[in-house]
Amino acid sequence: MSAARSSVKNAQPSSMRDGFHLISNEDTRDWIDKTAQCNFSDITYKVSPGDNVGRIAFNRPEVLNAFRPTTINEVRRALELAQDDIDVGVILLTSEQYGNRSSNSNSFCAGGDQVVRGDGGYDDGSEAAPRLRVLDLQIQMRRCPKPIMAVVYGYAVGGGHILHMLSDITLASDDAVFGQTGPRMGSFDAGYGSTHMARLIGQKKAREMWFLCRFYNAQEAVDMGLINAVYKRKNLEGEAMRWCRRMMMNSPTAIACCKAALNADEDGSAGIALLAGHATRLFYLTEESKEGKKAFLGKRAPKFRQLPSSRL
Repeated sequence: MSAARSSVKNAQPSSMRDGFHLISNEDTRDWIDKTAQCNFSDITYKVSPGDNVGRIAFNRPEVLNAFRPTTINEVRRALELAQDDIDVGVILLTSEQYGNRSSNSNSFCAGGDQVVRGDGGYDDGSEAAPRLRVLDLQIQMRRCPKPIMAVVYGYAVGGGHILHMLSDITLASDDAVFGQTGPRMGSFDAGYGSTHMARLIGQKKAREMWFLCRFYNAQEAVDMGLINAVYKRKNLEGEAMRWCRRMMMNSPTAIACCKAALNADEDGSAGIALLAGHATRLFYLTEESKEGKKAFLGKRAPKFRQLPSSRL
């Protein structure tokens, strides 16, 4: 990156040489709103062609952006659209903000909407039976090759807290609040909500968070390794775009492979298979792999060892 280069060869070592501070933190102004054409009611979906960012935002402010099955299925559809869009390199998961951005009246996500919680799951009439669709979303987020960054305003609690943890990066406003609520209302997440949390903040802190159901402010969340950074509410959107712009300067294949590798030990055989899939795709681009295909189609024996790239 040119911002990290210096003509002075013997300059003193400095973290500023990475050039991150030189990247623009201006808000994106070219969002294309695709919410209506996707027929979304509980979320908004926007794309910035200039910054190559997809933005998925919870939009149920009347219930602190608590989700119901309709909400989760819309997020899953939007995430699939963003994943398949070659013009999107980074995906934001956030919430719509209304009125003055300096106000503290909004929420990222307050978890499952208890009004539609039924026997065996959540039921808002959109599916044949109550289900826990958020579990499907969690797996989809893990397998998405593109980085997902949660941008948290206000409350990220319960199931909303788990969604930010499953995001690759979390940035928060200085009024953000984090915590679990399940045991207070007869619920829990024994999957990623427990195991991944323990990997992020340690066993003792994870048990404290689940057993006591305490809430933590943004600075406490940074200090325990739960989130990456905290910014003033009025600056959060611009700073989030700075992070996105930096990621867009880096190799998308390298990022996808890093994400798969970081997830592999926790996701078992499925995680290893995903990492192996990325490796297979790269192998298909080599002359050695192409020779195998050509030989098969030409009905001849492959000549792998005659290729310079295959002399291991």
